[in-house]
Amino acid sequence: MHLTRNEIEIMDLLWEEGRALSRGEILALSKGKSWMDSSIHILLNSMLKKGAIREGGYRRCGKTSGRLYEAALSCAEYHVSTLHSTVMVPTMADLMRAYLEQEHPTAAALSAAEKILKAEKASRKQLKI
Repeated sequence: MHLTRNEIEIMDLLWEEGRALSRGEILALSKGKSWMDSSIHILLNSMLKKGAIREGGYRRCGKTSGRLYEAALSCAEYHVSTLHSTVMVPTMADLMRAYLEQEHPTAAALSAAEKILKAEKASRKQLKI
């Protein structure tokens, strides 16, 4: 899935808020956005078509109801999905090495990642994969 810079700005907001937002809330919470308020409808419809967001219900807004939008995938899921849009997909080891060189995660973050890898390895061992 490919999202435009404007669409990623909206996704970042939805991921940061962690809840479904109305169109008005997205407009109000978008600080320093690169898109115009009048294009919100086009952006949201495009994101719905791509499957990046989904309808998260309705909320009463005065005398009418407004549709709520929520992220259909997490930030990590989105970034993993973008790997498949390139011809050369890096190995997990290459991705981890590059991440470690650029981000310098804390010992706690490394421990959490180690637990995830150990659990996955144990799960695959049980399934004999």
